[in-house]
Amino acid sequence: MTQLQQYIDYSQEVKQAKDNNQPIVALESTIISHGMPYPQNVEMANKVEQLIRDNGAVPATIAIIDGKIKIGLEKDQLETLATSDNVAKVSRRDLAEVIPTTQIGATTVATTMICAELAGIQFFVTGGIGGVHKGAEHTMDISADLDELAKTEVTVICAGAKSILDLPKTMEYLETKGVPVIGYQTDELPAFFTRESGVKLISSAQSPEEIAKVHQTKHDLELGGGMVIANPIPHEHALSKDYIESIIDDAVEEAESKGIKGKDSTPFLLGKIVEKTEGKSLAANIKLVENNAILGAKIAVAFNHM
Repeated sequence: MTQLQQYIDYSQEVKQAKDNNQPIVALESTIISHGMPYPQNVEMANKVEQLIRDNGAVPATIAIIDGKIKIGLEKDQLETLATSDNVAKVSRRDLAEVIPTTQIGATTVATTMICAELAGIQFFVTGGIGGVHKGAEHTMDISADLDELAKTEVTVICAGAKSILDLPKTMEYLETKGVPVIGYQTDELPAFFTRESGVKLISSAQSPEEIAKVHQTKHDLELGGGMVIANPIPHEHALSKDYIESIIDDAVEEAESKGIKGKDSTPFLLGKIVEKTEGKSLAANIKLVENNAILGAKIAVAFNHM
């Protein structure tokens, strides 16, 4: 066993997929532990995994359990992650600290990318990436996801960046870091709960096969870093831009008044938005993740057939 492999533990399903060269799609675990309430979180996790299987790929939900990076979770591990109160939210800075303990750790977008790359998994599905928070010119609150996208070679399928963020600044940051952001059948950056952000994209793709070719070319050119595939929430599940923006502004104001910032701000804001939308945002969140899972599986399958 290599030094690295002593830290990684594959589920039986993922190990078999690797042995058989099947397409694999990584999934994060923070959305389960910190992004949604129980039981919707575990129902969503199981449904998303099944959608990936139904579309020809193998799901690999990633978390830190018993001092190991778990690549693929069993049913009981998913349930534990969804119901435990003391799950650590693990980003790059926390990974080496949490692994030696017996603490359960949920991986953020950044850490899931790291762990996926360690496991040789090239595609990762999530809800929305983190980014530059509103007021970052004063707080310097910028998600570690953005720097990870600049350095870790994993393609991330998402519904754009979370609506709570400063989306123009987030796009500027990604452009500076040389991270491609490709809209899937759209030329506008989707904003998580809504399809519209007002931020135009310079790149779009019409098919999973087209994205798979760009992914391969980027790898062949040794450009390094990841890629964002921005997949809008389906029309029938989207919330209106004006409606969600007013609710987000209220939630951000409340977070500021309570001094909530850093890694605590996103779960607080998402929770408040669920409360203020009377659950509409939670339903939208679930549907956009399911939609991303289907696209992510199709891209992984297309890449596997190249």
